Amino acid sequence: QVQVVESGGGLVQAGGSLRLSCTASGITFDGRPMGWFRQAPGKEREGVSCLSGASTYYADSVKGRFTISRDNAGNTLQSEDSGMYYCAAGRALIGGTPCRTGASQYTVWGQGTQVTVSS
Repeated sequence: QVQVVESGGGLVQAGGSLRLSCTASGITFDGRPMGWFRQAPGKEREGVSCLSGASTYYADSVKGRFTISRDNAGNTLQSEDSGMYYCAAGRALIGGTPCRTGASQYTVWGQGTQVTVSS
């Protein structure tokens, strides 16, 4: 079964950090972009970050605060923003093509993990 599963969400105080992970099964991120999206209540889904090969992309709203990475165990973000966070695997990219966070480019989505930041 092809799927991606997010983990690591929870409650964190403002100014703290949280590490989210994305684990893929039945599919690998080799040659595919890995993207993170989030959706806060009453707001549209936002592309937060993506990773493909050596390229990374961050939305202006998270630049300097979020870090996306890939290792054998998973992928992580540091977060202090409330919302449901989704990991997604994108369509295969030609080598060197930078990733983007257009939702239509992603075909396998996780169920999401909730991040709540308390003030």
